[in-house]
Order: sequence, then structure tokens, then C-alpha cells
Amino acid sequence: MAEIIQKDGTWAFDGDAVRLTPGRDRNVSLLRRTLGELVVPLGALAGISFEQGRKSGRLRLRLRDGADPLLHASGGRLTEPNDPYQLLVEADRYGVAEYFVEEVRNALLLDGVPSDPVTEYLLPGPSVPLSVAAGDGAATFDGEHIRLEWNWKTEDAKAAAGARTLAVTDVVAVEWQPAAGLENGHLRFTVRHAPTKAPPKYDPNSVELWGFKKDPLMALIAAAVQARLRHPSAATTATTADVPPPESPERLVSAGGREDDHDALLRRLRELGELHRTGVLTDEEFALAKQAVLKRM
Repeated sequence: MAEIIQKDGTWAFDGDAVRLTPGRDRNVSLLRRTLGELVVPLGALAGISFEQGRKSGRLRLRLRDGADPLLHASGGRLTEPNDPYQLLVEADRYGVAEYFVEEVRNALLLDGVPSDPVTEYLLPGPSVPLSVAAGDGAATFDGEHIRLEWNWKTEDAKAAAGARTLAVTDVVAVEWQPAAGLENGHLRFTVRHAPTKAPPKYDPNSVELWGFKKDPLMALIAAAVQARLRHPSAATTATTADVPPPESPERLVSAGGREDDHDALLRRLRELGELHRTGVLTDEEFALAKQAVLKRM
């Protein structure tokens, strides 16, 4: 068994999984302390690295794409203090960190663990129930329902509708975006048959975030919900099943009839752009379909 104990936390590897326990030091982030201990199966790992610095180093675990609902929900936007897959290492423990890396890498090699994406979550996501108050509201998730409640700072137009309760079965997507610079962040739920382009400030299915201490905890709500949604690989497969193959872009242009007038073709270009942006169309499919539209204009 390999183990490294630091103020920032303890990592232990028993050959089958890496156990990540946050430290009790006051510098350990609120998100990591709230998330608690994580057990990462060997099959969820894509790699491990150790970076040395002058005063301290950093161990980093790299997970396979699609293995962890927290990483998917946060979209790689968790800052270093909040990332549970990083560990600060004091200079006098560099040798232990290097040994730890070697043990994990050897296990990955011996077990032949691939680094390609997975088609199902290999970690369960944060434990529920969860409740977080931040920004212009509070979000609570019990595993089946999401409840959004507003505070005195909520925009009147959003607060007027009162608290909202969403069944997780009605949610098709969840997004957590931290505040950055002058741009506010948000926790947004996309509800089936009720899409909206309203800014989070006015969207009754969103909590607006302003960059305060508890904002990252909303990522845990997002991850707990994400763990109960269809895996992104399954969603992509189901969606792309309805998309014509790339060798027939004309079908994407003229589905439902002939679209020769200028306005209709402009609308089709916007639709293709949205399909490409959301990942339904590949770069090649989008380029071919776009070219076919432009030829008609």
C-alpha cells in the first residue's frame, strides 16, 4: 500500500483504488471539506503526475473523460484549491510523492487500464441530501427533487413566481459556471419542454452566483444531479441517431422540403450552427452541411 499524508490531505493507494481524504488544515477549501473522502477506482484513472516546485509540489490525478459527474458538471472550471484531484506536497515529502506516482502508474500498466473516455459514471457523485445558499438563492437536492428558493437579493421578476421544485426526471441538463472577472456565474437547470435563453438573473430555473466563498458548493449540487442524468455519451448517441450521415449534407439542408428562399436558408444555417455547438454535428458534418446551404444561396 502506498500512502502520502500532508496538511492538504491524505492519498492512499491499495492497488484497486485511490482514496482521497481532505486535510483538516484551515487552508483546505470548503468544497473539498464538504465533499469529503473520495474513492477513485483504478479503472477510472487516465494518469497521475507530480510537479515539483521550490517550496511545494503538487500531485495530480487525471480521470478518464466521463468517469466523474463532478468533473463533467464543472466543465474543468474548478480552481486549484477546489479541485479534489490535486494535493499540495511539502518539499520534504517529494520522494514519497514520486513513489506514490510510480505505484499507481505500475498498476495502471499491469491492469492494462485504457485512458479513453468511458460510457458510464465510475464515481457516484456527491452524497445527498445537499443544500447550498449562495448568490441570489438556495438550492436543495434530495436525490429526486431540486428545490430553488430566493432571497432578498433576487430580481423581482424571478422572485415573484416563488420557490420552485423540479423533479430530476424533468431535468435534461445542468450547468455550473463560476463567476469570472466582471461576469457573474450561475447554476442552471434545463427543464424538458421548457427551454429558455433568459439570463440567470431572470431565469427561475437558475441561481445567479457572484463569486463569493460558497459559490463552488453549487458545483456539488450540479454534480449530484448530473450523476442521476443520462450519461453524456448515451445522450450524444441518442441525439446523433437522428442526424443524417456526413456524406449526405443535402438532407440536413432540405429536410422537410425544399428551402430555396433566402430567409429559410439563413434560418437553416443558424440551426446547423446550434447543432454543431452542442456537439450533435462533428466539424466535418457541419462543414459539409454548411457548404451545401451556401450553394443554394
